[in-house]
Amino acid sequence: MTMTNPSVLAFERKLDPSDGLFHAGNWEMRDHPQEWRPIALREKLVRGTNSSRHKTKDQDPAKLDAPIEDPNLQRVDSAMLPPAADTLRVTFNLRVLPGVGRPSACNKPDYQQTLEKAVLGYATTYGFGELSQRYAYNLANGRFLWRNRFCADEVKIQIHWVRKGVVQSLGSFTALSLPLREFPTPESATEDLKAVATAIEQGLSGDRPVFLEVTAFARIGAGQEAYPSQELIQNPDDSKKVKKSKTLYSVDGVAAMHSQKIGNALRTIDTWYPEADALDLGPIAVEPYGSVTSRGTAYRHPNLKMDFYTLLDNWILKGKAPEPQQQHFVMATLIRGGVFSCKKQD
Repeated sequence: MTMTNPSVLAFERKLDPSDGLFHAGNWEMRDHPQEWRPIALREKLVRGTNSSRHKTKDQDPAKLDAPIEDPNLQRVDSAMLPPAADTLRVTFNLRVLPGVGRPSACNKPDYQQTLEKAVLGYATTYGFGELSQRYAYNLANGRFLWRNRFCADEVKIQIHWVRKGVVQSLGSFTALSLPLREFPTPESATEDLKAVATAIEQGLSGDRPVFLEVTAFARIGAGQEAYPSQELIQNPDDSKKVKKSKTLYSVDGVAAMHSQKIGNALRTIDTWYPEADALDLGPIAVEPYGSVTSRGTAYRHPNLKMDFYTLLDNWILKGKAPEPQQQHFVMATLIRGGVFSCKKQD
């Protein structure tokens, strides 16, 4: 009997970051946690101008002039460092979970057995070293700071491994010296980076979770603006109640970054998508279709036969293992987690 896709198939994410909390202090006080203060959101009322594109065809110029000349009144959130503080501190925890490739839900035992056998074969042949080093590198280079990284003239990253209440330092990194568009080879990786990668690999391939504490210091200038996550207001009625053009994220009054945004940065390791070298765009986040919403493009479109579902079906249903680089991508997608059910039988 030919094996078919399960109608219920889901995986828990194996890299599980917390929200990132924002604090302010001075660069020289990095080793003095008591000197750092939470960054609170503040509200601004801004009198701007109308600068968006207007349709001029078939429109009375006199009527068009009025909205263009009127002020654009905005109510926005902002997160600012105090005048006496020049450095942003972002802290979060990362939980690395074992059980890669083991579904949290699957209604076809034969499919699950075949899948877990394929994952075991990958782990035996390649291990999780390549993926772990890439995840570790995205911690070390501060990619998770997003816009805050590009605003800084100095960035330091400290990573600790917490085991049974004991905190062990894994290394300190000068983030701006680590490029975002390429990954080091195993031979060129520093000892500190190898230590972080080893901890992540142990979490993915072991039988117990690994807990990491990550602290980033970005020297962005006294009194300058920091950039936490922006909230998405989906319900128009909610937007009318809030009456803000920009609402920022906070946790108990402290400016913060969404765990999802941190997770997206950590899994920005896919350099195996079609024409990656020719496009010269650098790594993209691991997504089933290679979707990058900021560019409006799916770099693993199903037409290219290099998307997650095509590769997985060929591997599990047809017994055709992808080439090694695409096996890395499939495993990274399983680590990402998600619901991959098939609504109808193939």
